[in-house]
Amino acid sequence: MLLFETISIEAALAWFAILMALILLNEVTRYNKQMGILFFVLLPIALTLFVWPTTSGTDSGAQTANWFAWIKTYSALIGCYIGLGLRFSKRLQANKWWLLLAPGILAINILEAVIREVEVVGMQGITEGMFYMGGPWNYVNALAGIINILCISGWFGIIISKDKHHDLVWPDMLWFWIIAYDLWNFAYVYNCLTDRAFFSAALLISCTIPAFTTKRGAWAQHRVHTLALYMMAMMTFPSFFIESSMAVPSTHDPVAYWSVSIIALAFNVCVLVYQVNTIIKRKKNPLTEDIYDHFAEHQAIVRANR
Repeated sequence: MLLFETISIEAALAWFAILMALILLNEVTRYNKQMGILFFVLLPIALTLFVWPTTSGTDSGAQTANWFAWIKTYSALIGCYIGLGLRFSKRLQANKWWLLLAPGILAINILEAVIREVEVVGMQGITEGMFYMGGPWNYVNALAGIINILCISGWFGIIISKDKHHDLVWPDMLWFWIIAYDLWNFAYVYNCLTDRAFFSAALLISCTIPAFTTKRGAWAQHRVHTLALYMMAMMTFPSFFIESSMAVPSTHDPVAYWSVSIIALAFNVCVLVYQVNTIIKRKKNPLTEDIYDHFAEHQAIVRANR
């Protein structure tokens, strides 16, 4: 295979189990405020105090014993806290400026990965307990990440659903941006998380499926929930993803690195060109207005949540 070594039946079953678990736990955590607090406040406190210093601390030798794994975990959790505040605080909802926190944390999250991508360029061989093969493809995908940030639109258009879940809904975040993000993010995990990329693909799909099925328009909320859950699992069981019998290593083939990075960049460039063209034709202000409110999907999402 181009991207991965042989995938055993055991590994495939583990992949689907992780996918289903993330989808299910995402539904549980979005159910109400209490579930959100349990999974994203109380559980991380307990893990931080009693588990992660052993499993992912500097003396553990684990692949998660680096600044990026810790920052990624807590930035995802901060995103969950912001989401909980926006979803359940009438005071925050009353001030549109607070809604900028959601796209802000998303942009920061992407920027963190872009910085890491550039850092990996100079890594060769085993570093921090994991194999790296940095190269010019990292720069290509870093550029795709920057473009993906620039294509975030509808910053002031976020709404909170009126049902019992109070979901954070982002009507202007339509399928083409989501696919562009997924392609960029998969290229990132393939380039920078190397032998953990196989299971990271399940993480990406776990938030994309509900964005198109169970709760349309809430991709950002699905993403931050599943990312936080996945990072907590990775910090707790780091060896499972790279050293267990179910681990699937990447091929470490330069052709594979180039392929995923070029595809991600090409798709993101297409989204950027389309977005700029839409802004010009419709005379839209991308900082204050929804760009795609003429789409039937955008209008349906707004109607369903107001």
